[in-house]
Amino acid sequence: MSEKTLADPPIWASMIADPAMPLEPEVARMVTDDQRGWTRTWLYPVARPVSRVLAVVIVVLKRLTPVRWTAHRLMDRLCLWFLRRFVSPLAVELLIRHFVIETNLLNFIVRNTATGIEPVALRPAALAGLGDRAVIEHDVNVYEVLAAIDMTRVGPLDYSDLDVPPLDPEPHRFRLMRLDVQTALCLMNLPFAACLTPDEYRRAVHSMRFDDSILAILAEITGDPTFLRWQNGDLSIRADSNTDVPHAVYRHAVVCEYAHAQLLKHVRAR
Repeated sequence: MSEKTLADPPIWASMIADPAMPLEPEVARMVTDDQRGWTRTWLYPVARPVSRVLAVVIVVLKRLTPVRWTAHRLMDRLCLWFLRRFVSPLAVELLIRHFVIETNLLNFIVRNTATGIEPVALRPAALAGLGDRAVIEHDVNVYEVLAAIDMTRVGPLDYSDLDVPPLDPEPHRFRLMRLDVQTALCLMNLPFAACLTPDEYRRAVHSMRFDDSILAILAEITGDPTFLRWQNGDLSIRADSNTDVPHAVYRHAVVCEYAHAQLLKHVRAR
């Protein structure tokens, strides 16, 4: 191995080329490019612990308050304003994309089992689509699908509607900063904690504990144990009161991308 290679290992290229990582190179490049910015290097290490402490303080104070109040519309407006003015278009695109990806996974389960509910309709294609209670609906959809699920198979596997439409992160809008997605999640966690009731916030956080369940269901439906590789060992039966929410959200989004990419491999192999 050359001295140059030892001094400057190709970390980003290796991430994209990793054969155990199922993402298409284009998607993997989006994820790695988002992490290469200065905000991920310098702001995220500070924002992560600060966000965690402040979110806990906010939730505790709200639990001590006798009146339970919410501000869903304010939360939507704050988040849209923040995304438009302080978050990079690439990070915004990754966030919009996650809503579509998770809906695709849930609908794949609904279509290929005897689950008696309508397919999930939340598929925003633009930044504006993240308003109008989309964040709350996004979490509730997981609960509704799992609560109604019937694992009885209904016929040949249906791989339709796994596409991701063209997404509009409003790249031409003037931005004061261009935060990466992980730093943005740290800051967005605070209005979520403030504008939701403690029970709503806990429900949103706990929804990510069902990732292992979703992966197990996908493995059973498809007969592909590959999905089980990305399980984290979280128990959905246990409610956690001390979660690093931004980190959990980021891992949740990546795992959903992995599972979606694996389904697309099935499509190409047919």
